[in-house]
Amino acid sequence: MPKIIRLIFIMAVCSLGSMAKPALAQALIPHTLQLDQQKLERQGLSLAQEAAQLAQFQQFELALPRARLASQLAPKNDKVWFLLGGLFLQKKDFQTAISSFQKAQSLNPQNADVLFALGSAHFQQKKYPAAVEYYKAGLKVKPNDAEGLFDLGNGYYMLGKFSDAIAQYNKAVSQDEKFWPAINNIGLILYEKGNINGAIEKWLSSVAIEKNAAEPLLALAVAFYKKGERQKAVAMGENALGIDIRYSNLEFLKENLWGERLLGDTKMFLGLPRIQNTVQRRNKTLGSN
Repeated sequence: MPKIIRLIFIMAVCSLGSMAKPALAQALIPHTLQLDQQKLERQGLSLAQEAAQLAQFQQFELALPRARLASQLAPKNDKVWFLLGGLFLQKKDFQTAISSFQKAQSLNPQNADVLFALGSAHFQQKKYPAAVEYYKAGLKVKPNDAEGLFDLGNGYYMLGKFSDAIAQYNKAVSQDEKFWPAINNIGLILYEKGNINGAIEKWLSSVAIEKNAAEPLLALAVAFYKKGERQKAVAMGENALGIDIRYSNLEFLKENLWGERLLGDTKMFLGLPRIQNTVQRRNKTLGSN
């Protein structure tokens, strides 16, 4: 129990226990009655703001206790519960995250971001049908939300509903023409369907929007290598891994929805001596920092 809540609890106990002692009761009761709920709520919102700022800097262990306390000081504020759920989701404590999001939803059923977050919590647990339903519910409230459309596309993708996924990705791009992750993921689907040229076109479009996007760069490298353009492919691969070495990890790629065909070709590409040297140099550089 956080300290400030414990102090309030002790004050309440003292006031109840002192009823047989009028003098003592007169000394304590005013303090209990003067508790300003609005002031406590303001303190809670201030703590929530601190937690949100800490979370922005990846200081989740410092953010979580502040957010927890905020939820107790401002229990009727859906944004506080939403923040708390997000922090638990970051820790992969899915059930506690979902409970926090559901509390936020009960306070404000029209908060689409909470519905999207519930979708994300279920998606990360590979409960894709439930995730899709939450994304769809969120989009009923915010039908033009590009990220929500993208998330729904990912849900359909993981259910093997590729046409539905592409439709949602295209809707996301229609809302935000620079939303390259949606374009990138259309490329992932096209590659799995054997349309390498179509996938290359999508990944080139992604890189045209964000030249430092490691994912489409590496995907392009693999695709060009598959087509026999090896010198170009290796140069692109070195560039991609120089931007973000995480893309040398097949499990990381799988988490980012790379399909079996692309993963198989990527495994071969990552085994090339020049690419292996790039990975080793990059890891060594990161390890020395």
